[in-house]
Amino acid sequence: MTEYDYEELGLVAGLEIHQQLDTATKLFCQCPTELREPEEATRTFTRYLHPTRSELGELDAAAVEESKVDREFEYLAYDSTCLVEADDEPPHELDEEALETALEVAQLMDMAPVDQANVMRKIVVDGSNTTGFQRSTLVATEGEIETSEGAVGIEDLLLEEESAQRVEATDDGVRFSLDRLGIPLVEIGTSPDISTPEQALEAAERIGMLLRSTGKVKRGLGTIRQDVNVSIAEGARVEIKGVQSLDDIDDIVHNEVGRQVALVEIADELAEREAAVGEQQDVTDVFAETDSGVLRGALNDGGSVMAVLLSGFDGLVGREIAPDRRLGTEFSDHAKRHGAGGIFHTDELPAYGVTEAEVTSLREAVGAEPEDAVAIVADDTDVAESAIEAVAERAQTALEGVPEETRGANDDGTTRYLRPLPGAARMYPETDVPPVEPDPSEVPTPELLTEKVERYQAEYDLDAGLAEQVAYGKHMPLFEDVVANGIDPTLAASTLESTLTELRRDDVPIESLTDDHLSDVLEMVETGDLPNEGVPDLLTALADDPALTADAAAEAAGLGGVDDDAVREAVAEVVERNEAQVEDEGMQAFSALMGECMGALRGKADGDLVSQLLREEIQNRT
Repeated sequence: MTEYDYEELGLVAGLEIHQQLDTATKLFCQCPTELREPEEATRTFTRYLHPTRSELGELDAAAVEESKVDREFEYLAYDSTCLVEADDEPPHELDEEALETALEVAQLMDMAPVDQANVMRKIVVDGSNTTGFQRSTLVATEGEIETSEGAVGIEDLLLEEESAQRVEATDDGVRFSLDRLGIPLVEIGTSPDISTPEQALEAAERIGMLLRSTGKVKRGLGTIRQDVNVSIAEGARVEIKGVQSLDDIDDIVHNEVGRQVALVEIADELAEREAAVGEQQDVTDVFAETDSGVLRGALNDGGSVMAVLLSGFDGLVGREIAPDRRLGTEFSDHAKRHGAGGIFHTDELPAYGVTEAEVTSLREAVGAEPEDAVAIVADDTDVAESAIEAVAERAQTALEGVPEETRGANDDGTTRYLRPLPGAARMYPETDVPPVEPDPSEVPTPELLTEKVERYQAEYDLDAGLAEQVAYGKHMPLFEDVVANGIDPTLAASTLESTLTELRRDDVPIESLTDDHLSDVLEMVETGDLPNEGVPDLLTALADDPALTADAAAEAAGLGGVDDDAVREAVAEVVERNEAQVEDEGMQAFSALMGECMGALRGKADGDLVSQLLREEIQNRT
């Protein structure tokens, strides 16, 4: 990995953290916040979305570009989908539970709540909202968190509605599911105080810990997303959306710094060459007899091959600017936004079935000199024309350096172009929801997870590792509830963390287990109705048939406890069957016989009791 002097480069970064809240209902309606399977949809409907002007008559650049792609948006609705979610009824009042949780988060970051929270509309025409906008309200400002590299300011905390979940692309557009639409989430924006990739990761981890400390946020893949804003002194501000894994943030920042450094170097070299971008041209005739599968397919469907002359770009279109990504990849991202499959360019040709002779003819057709490059797009004529125009526009910005834009995070730590940066024109007031006046006086300050770890060790005598697993785990609120109701802390912690982890590794569908299942099983152990050894089997039975109660599942699986006399009798029978081994080995036979005893009792007896009685029985016979 290339090392950079981030201070010398003038790295400036900031974070936007989006975290779903675990509320009973959605932000502007009473629908549940549980996700559904697409197969459960009971109906569908479609929308076509278009950008609208702000109160000042302005159009947002990002919305305008999005609207250039003509798409139909199909929405999957469920038996729980209401008229608000379908945009057939005005939104209801802001959810009080979500607002209270947002105020708790604000307190943990020393933020000042606003006097009045007004709901705004943020224009979004990518189909992820049935309305064509996202509702958002500012809750608090001017906070701060600490990192090992210094304080990072928290500029704002907003309460927003989650977007619809993208299911798949269709022939006509995109299909979305409405189960996620409207789930409350908080958006936390930091000041641009971050100066290294490591500090970006640390700040994100700190914010994540504070969010989970409330015990009121959803957990799991897709419930938290990180956006990262990155720039260097000679580059430009780039917003990177949708970083799913916290561990990727430092790599994302590092790779974006490298990308901007490379683009600045390319711009300098293009300036020295006096490079320019030529006009777009139809070069279909050049490839009339081509054997290239991609080009042949487009031409057979009645399409065209469009080209653009990139004067002075030879060797630079193919230059790597990020791991496995080149300047040509940037051009291709823009072409794909307009429906094309990608581009070919002369830095990589001949290849893909395109011959040397065809490359020569292509260069002649557009008047390319040896120091020039040519990019081509083959597709339906309208698509090819709009795509090659987008390529030309992106090549023009390469002459200037790093374009300001919004990019999407890839799984490998690189990014791809999404759209231009949004501007102020995308926000305007929501007139259907009355403002609210947040009252933080009755909002409790949650205990930090770091403080919980220390308390669990001191108060419950948990070891450091198990205490941390419980405090940071998804079952932390349940652990606190059951322990408050008299369940042994060690039993609760080991069951909710170690036992469930082992069952998941054994492919037991533990996601089917509810909090009631888990608390009832722990209660059965506490009252002596279930031995510790029976917990995995009972949880497995409940996971396989979650409609059962813990008592019913235990009875069906024969997992009820047995009294001491029955245990003593079962142990005596095992020792009797292995009398010769006991006489020969004495207490050394214990380990082998212990397993046999537990098998005979099938998890119905506590292991400590079985161990005690087995030792007594062996001693009596030796």
